[in-house]
Amino acid sequence: MKSNNQQLDLSLLEEKKVSLYLKREDQIHPIISGNKYRKLKYNILEAQSIGYEKMITFGGAYSNHIAATAYAGKMARLKTIGIIRGEELASNWKENPTLRLANEQGMEFKFVTRKEYKLKEAPQFIKVLEKEFGTFYLLPEGGTNSLAVKGCEEIVTANDKAFDFICCCVGTGGTIAGIINASNNSQKILGFPAVKGNFLTKDIRNFARKDNWDLLTDYHFGGYGKVTAELINFINNFKQHTQIALDPIYTGKMLFGILELVRKDFFPEGARILAIHTGGLQGILGMNIILKRKKLPLLNI
Repeated sequence: MKSNNQQLDLSLLEEKKVSLYLKREDQIHPIISGNKYRKLKYNILEAQSIGYEKMITFGGAYSNHIAATAYAGKMARLKTIGIIRGEELASNWKENPTLRLANEQGMEFKFVTRKEYKLKEAPQFIKVLEKEFGTFYLLPEGGTNSLAVKGCEEIVTANDKAFDFICCCVGTGGTIAGIINASNNSQKILGFPAVKGNFLTKDIRNFARKDNWDLLTDYHFGGYGKVTAELINFINNFKQHTQIALDPIYTGKMLFGILELVRKDFFPEGARILAIHTGGLQGILGMNIILKRKKLPLLNI
């Protein structure tokens, strides 16, 4: 599966004499786009080769991973079950565009409290799920495991080895770990976490085989799922100038950070930068529901 590198034509880049390309992983598939396709590829093959008929995974109300797993599971003829954070969603999940999409692809839901959700990796919780659903293939929250990292290594192609910097948004760390493994030692891999905290460094090191990377932690806009009017306006202006949509949870924050760093001369003159568009656009509808409730600007669709 291929994606193209699209050069961005922005006056700031010309002024600072750097070039910025966007790898359009979002164009791989309308639903299973970006890193979700990469993470699911070898997990689906593994589940099929072993003979599993069901796959269970975890996510929140607007999870790209939940939507992509449901769609990929249907294509692979695997029954999918989503363990969803927030028991309050049980009565009104049909009003949620992400969960409605996942259900239309055949996903069954189990809504759990936030306290229960924190136990998702505990053996006793997995046993409860096995008792309720029988034998299943377990896919972690966000889809990150060794097979997901293997899939994400395929994001970087031979043509990408000419870039000086490769930038990637970071959620659970699997995508950037794959990019690190596939990169040249001379390249610098920059991760833009969408979450607060420094725990991601350890998670990435569990899978990454090189040390040519760094995390830039100033662009999470308050934490996972948090957005501001400044971020929304940036995403809308970016789309107006480039015709490229960004999601507000991951890629919007990353591109904001990259262009802020360009403005501050973080990148040397002549630098060639590649940013990975990891998809996630299905979540825009759900985010607009939240933004409307908070009386913030809406994302242009």
